Amino acid sequence: MLEHLPTLEEIIIWGGYAGLFTIVFSETGLLVGFFLPGDSLLVTAGLFAARGELNITLLIPLLCIAAIAGNSTGFFIGRKAGKALYNRPQTRWFRRDHLLKTHEFYEKYGGITIVLAQFMPFARTFAPVVAGVADMRYRRFASFNVGGAILWITSMNLLGYLLGRTIPGIEHRIEYVIAVVVLVSVSPLLFKYIRHRIAKRREQVAGPTPGNDAPVS
Repeated sequence: MLEHLPTLEEIIIWGGYAGLFTIVFSETGLLVGFFLPGDSLLVTAGLFAARGELNITLLIPLLCIAAIAGNSTGFFIGRKAGKALYNRPQTRWFRRDHLLKTHEFYEKYGGITIVLAQFMPFARTFAPVVAGVADMRYRRFASFNVGGAILWITSMNLLGYLLGRTIPGIEHRIEYVIAVVVLVSVSPLLFKYIRHRIAKRREQVAGPTPGNDAPVS
């Protein structure tokens, strides 16, 4: 089945601007969009722009609008669904575990989560929903939403564009570029997981707190 899935280049060629807009909107605004190739697709689109097959001055504003609209949609889904969304059973198309992890991240970092999550796969799909469930004021959400979306789209598109303009033949090594982008994207989640494992191991080595398990006289 994987052999028949379209490559990123095929997606861009077939879908064009409309396809890119739909994918970015779906990944940021619909709960089923967590599996879509956000970062790698944006960088690849930038490479296409460097080759003259897309217009970078049209591409960036268009996809910024898609991300902002998608985030806003996710926010209102969260506000309407409320906390009942956390009790929804996990399915192939709804990852409750990702939602709960994003909620923990939001509880720790607050509104800036909306910006940081744009650069984190899975989290970018659920962060606006969590903000909606938490009843964040829309005006405050909008400021994080617009800033985060513009920063994410512009940086990813320009990265691909600049690589395409400065490194001849980079499009023939696009799989390496995508691998680096994906690694950088998941590094915050990987770092957090490693810290969690280290803390858990220290607790196991230290054992229970003295007195907690002592028998009562």
